Amino acid sequence: MRVIITGATGFIGKALCKEMQKDYEIIALSRDMNKATELLAGLAEPIQWDGQTAENWADYADGASAIINLAGDNIASGRWRKAKKERILGSRLAASQAVLAAIKEAKKKPEVVVQASAVGYYGARGDEVLDEVSAGGEGFLAQVSRRSEGLAKEVQDMGVRCVIIRTGIVLGAGGGVLQKLMGSFRFYLGGCYGDPKVWLSWISLKDEISAIRFLLENSETSGVFNLTSPEPELLGRFHDTLGRVMSRPAWLKPPGFLLKLAMGEMAQELLLSGQRVMPKRLLDAGFEFGYEDLTKALVDILSERKNDGLR
Repeated sequence: MRVIITGATGFIGKALCKEMQKDYEIIALSRDMNKATELLAGLAEPIQWDGQTAENWADYADGASAIINLAGDNIASGRWRKAKKERILGSRLAASQAVLAAIKEAKKKPEVVVQASAVGYYGARGDEVLDEVSAGGEGFLAQVSRRSEGLAKEVQDMGVRCVIIRTGIVLGAGGGVLQKLMGSFRFYLGGCYGDPKVWLSWISLKDEISAIRFLLENSETSGVFNLTSPEPELLGRFHDTLGRVMSRPAWLKPPGFLLKLAMGEMAQELLLSGQRVMPKRLLDAGFEFGYEDLTKALVDILSERKNDGLR
C-alpha cells in the first residue's frame, strides 16, 4: 500500500512519515533531496520534485492508497510583503495542480486525496463557535485556505474521495510554534504575544497525525474536517498555562500596535485575530482525541522533549 506525501520534511509531514511507515510504503516528494534524505532516512523514499508538476512522480500515483498534500511555503516565517504572500499562495496552488495532474495520468486512481488547509479559512470571528458548515471569513489566510481547498471538486469529479483538513495550531515536541515559545519562556521572556482575549484553536501533533490516518483509512469520510482540540483556549490563558507548566512567568505582554509595527499584516492575522473552532465532523465520525486538555498536552510534550534530549 503506497502513500505519497508532499511537504514530508515539515513538522507534520515528518511525524506522519514516522507513524505510517510501519504499515505503508511512503513516497516523500521534496524539492530538497539532501534535506529529505537526511530527515526521512528509514521512514520514506524521497523523490525529487519541482513543487509544481507531476514530473518524476506521476507513476507512483497509479494505484496509490493515498496522496496527502501538505506542501506550502511557511506562513510564519518572514514578513508578509508582496513576494512572500505570492509564495504562500502560489506554492499551495502549484502543489494542488501537480496532484491533479498526477491523478489524471493514473490509470488506477488513488483511493483518497487528503488536502491540507487551515482554520484561517474562517477569518477573525471573535467568540463565535465555528464548525465545518460555518461560512468562510475575510483576510489573506482565509483567501489562501479557500483557494487551497479548490481542488476538491476536480478530485471528486475524477471519482476519487477527497478529504480537506482545516488544521489549527499544532503543538508537539521538536518543532512548530511551541518550540519558539518555549525558547522565550526558558529565558524568562515568556508572555502573551498577541491579544489575550482571542481564541486559539490548537491540536496536539499526536492527535493531528492520528486524525489524518483515521480519515485516510475510514472510507466513509469525505469533505471538510476541522483538526482542532474540542477545547480551544483563549490566547492569554494558553500562555499562562505554558508558563505554569514550564515554571516560568508569563509577564511580557507587548501591545498590539508594537506587534503590527514589527510584523505587519502577519501580526494582525496570526496574533491579534483568532477562531473558536470545533471538530464537529471528526467527533461525529467517531474519532477519539488523546489530548483535549491543554495542560495535559503541554506536560506530555515537555516530558517528550526532555526524553529526546531537546531543550
